[in-house]
Order: sequence, then C-alpha cells, then structure tokens
Amino acid sequence: MDRHRRPVDTSLWSLRPEFDPGKEECKSGHEAETVVLLSISLVSSPGDGALCQAFFNAIIPDHHAEAFSPPRLAPSGCVDQLVEGLLGGLSRWDAEHFLFIAEHGYLYEHNFAFFPGFPLALLVGTELLRPLRGLLNQRSCLLISVASLNSLFSILAAVALHDLGCLVLHCPRQAFYAALLFCLSPANVFLAAGYSEALFAFLTFSSMGQLERGRGWISGLLFALATGVRSNGLVSVGFLLHSQCRGFFSSLVVSNPLRQFFKLVASVCLSFLTLSLPFALFQYYAYTQFCLSGSARSIREPLVQLAMDKGYRIAEGNEPPWCSWDLPLIYSYIQDVYWNVGFLRYYEFKQVPNFLLAAPVAILVSWATWTYVTTHPWLCLTLGLRRNKNSKTLEKSSLGFLSPQVFVYLVHAVSLLLFGGLCMHIQTPILKRIQERYSSLV
Repeated sequence: MDRHRRPVDTSLWSLRPEFDPGKEECKSGHEAETVVLLSISLVSSPGDGALCQAFFNAIIPDHHAEAFSPPRLAPSGCVDQLVEGLLGGLSRWDAEHFLFIAEHGYLYEHNFAFFPGFPLALLVGTELLRPLRGLLNQRSCLLISVASLNSLFSILAAVALHDLGCLVLHCPRQAFYAALLFCLSPANVFLAAGYSEALFAFLTFSSMGQLERGRGWISGLLFALATGVRSNGLVSVGFLLHSQCRGFFSSLVVSNPLRQFFKLVASVCLSFLTLSLPFALFQYYAYTQFCLSGSARSIREPLVQLAMDKGYRIAEGNEPPWCSWDLPLIYSYIQDVYWNVGFLRYYEFKQVPNFLLAAPVAILVSWATWTYVTTHPWLCLTLGLRRNKNSKTLEKSSLGFLSPQVFVYLVHAVSLLLFGGLCMHIQTPILKRIQERYSSLV
C-alpha cells in the first residue's frame, strides 16, 4: 500500500533530516477528532469557567490576602458593576498586575516581573471594545478582553497541541488524548484567569509545531514572541539548538564539515540573539525608567499614595541597588527580593502541603523519564543527536511517547521539573507549566 503513496518533497525539512513523510498521515482522516477536540475545549474554555467563578464568587467571600490590589480610579457605573460581578474573579493575584500594567503601564518596580506581551494583547482587545466606552470604563473593557482572549488562546493552544502531538508522537489517537487532557486539566484555572498562560501555551505549541515541520525561521519568531510573554520562554532556545545540532550531524556525511560547522555556529548565535532580544529590550526599558534621570513617568496621586503605604518603589524615588550591578537585570532582583525565589528557599516545613500538591506530576514525569531512558539508552546517551544502525527500525516501531522525537521534549520537562523543584515555588512551576506545556508527555 505504501508504494501507491504520493511522493513527498522533504527538502523543506532541513532542520529535521530524519523526517518521515508518514507523519503527515496524522493530518488526514482525523478531522473529526479535531472538531470534537475543539468542541470540548469550547465547553471547558475560560468563558465557561468565568460563569462558574461568578457563581462561586457570589456565594463564597473572598480571602483577604496581602496581594497587590491597586485603587480603582475610573468612575464605575451599573454596567461596570455587572461586569465586575461576572468577571471580577478573573482578576485575582497576579492577574491584578497584568490588568494594572495594561491600564497604567509599568509604574512600580515589582510590576516588571510580568512581561509586556499579555498586557499588549489586552490593550488590543480593549481597542475592539472602543464603541462601548460610553457604557464601560477601562477596567471593565480589560476584564472582557481577559475572558474573551484567554478563551480564544486556550482553544488555539489545544488545537496547536493536537497538531504537535501528531507530528511528534506519530500516533493520532495519543495526540488527541494528550490535547483532550490539556483541555480538562485542573491547571486550566490559570488559563481562565487574567494570566499569560494561555497566550504563552499557544505561542509555544505553535512554535514547536513549526520547528517539527522544519520551518526554523517561523519557529524562532514564535519562540521570541513567547519570550515576550513569559521569561521562561528563554528555555525554548534548547529546541532550536537541538534541531540545528541534529541537522549538523546529519549533513556531515554529504557536505563540507568545516562549512557546516560555521553554519551551525552562526545559527546558534542567531537563535540566542532572537530569543533573548525581547528579554533584553524589556530589561533595558526598566533600566531607563529607574536608573536614568529624567525618564520617569508622571504618576497619579492615589497611585503614589499606594506606593508610600505599601512600600512599593517607583521611578522617582532613590536609585535601586540593581542599577549599580555589572549586569543590571531588574528581573533577577525582583525574583530575589519580592518573591524570595532562590535555591532551596522554598524548603520549609510549612510548605509541605504544597510539595504534596506537586508530587503527582513530579512522580509522573520521573516515571516517564525512567521508562524512556531504559527503552532508548543509546538515544539518550547521544542526546538524541546520533542513532544506531537500526534507527530506521526504531523510528517505525516506537510510536507514541516512546518515539525518538520525544527526547528533546522530555529533557525540557525534566529541566523545568528540576529547576522548579529546587529554585522556585514548588506548586507553581510543576502544576502550571509542566501540566500545561507537557501534557503530551505525561
């Protein structure tokens, strides 16, 4: 039956020299699964979650935590109060930072822990609601943008994950189940709230899919956009580097090694530059605001009073200590001072419940890693760059999670698990990021 298959041009897949045209079978004959997936993601989307949170928000009093809660400066009408009652639950905790940044910009030092990609998307959403400005204030427009955009980004992320699963797992059924679990994951609460998780997941899954298709330039651009949404997008440079190294080793037998080596070096440098550019520009913007005189913005009096009451640093105050660093990175300073992020800092007896909360996913990733390493020891020893003489047989017989292409995704998941477990708030990276971004593995 294979001899009747139409030949496929594989010249496009320069970054994936071992590309198997048979993977394209995932794209045909499974449209029904994609439609069902889309329907399920619609049912479990943040828009539906917004209705649930509105109900529970009305019957359960809010916990008054010492979280960021800026004053409401714009007048509020009856329609605004209705929007706040329906969607106000989406603005808790870190969501307040994103909404504040979208409305007022980066005024306080600790606001710079949140990257500008998602606030910019919210501003675009509010522009679409401009005809309703007579009925709604700015905050109401932002809340509507949060609910609608995160619903859209969640659906697009689920579809992108299904497509990525088909390309990597070589098994449409497992790809469908992986995307289904992504839609039904308990961590979807972070996709519904005013967080940047949904947009980041969509951009990351899409860039991974483009890289699997050999479209390195498009993939690099999407990875860079993801870095502008969340700082941990910087880790995604590993996917580009691994793909380029695989292309380098595969081309040694047919091309000039020295020429290919210089090409590899240039590609690696370009990848680092592309993905680090949004991060570097954001750090430079913070430096101009806090470390250069005459560049501070004017701040309204109630917001200045909030800074005085809470001890928030604004640009008009004393120069912060990070300005005198050899490498003045405000992000590192904020994570250290405001969030107490550091090696083993979260290891306290009172955090035992959070470790128990993260344990199931940590155990699952550990078990998956052991299974994969014991199944493909040579592949893991060579970092997925070189295959043995039976690599063709391995590619055809190992489908699903044991596919050789899964290696780089597993390494990425384990890296996040180790770094998150040792240096971050344990329940945050493991439950949110690994469940959302690596449900195709676990």
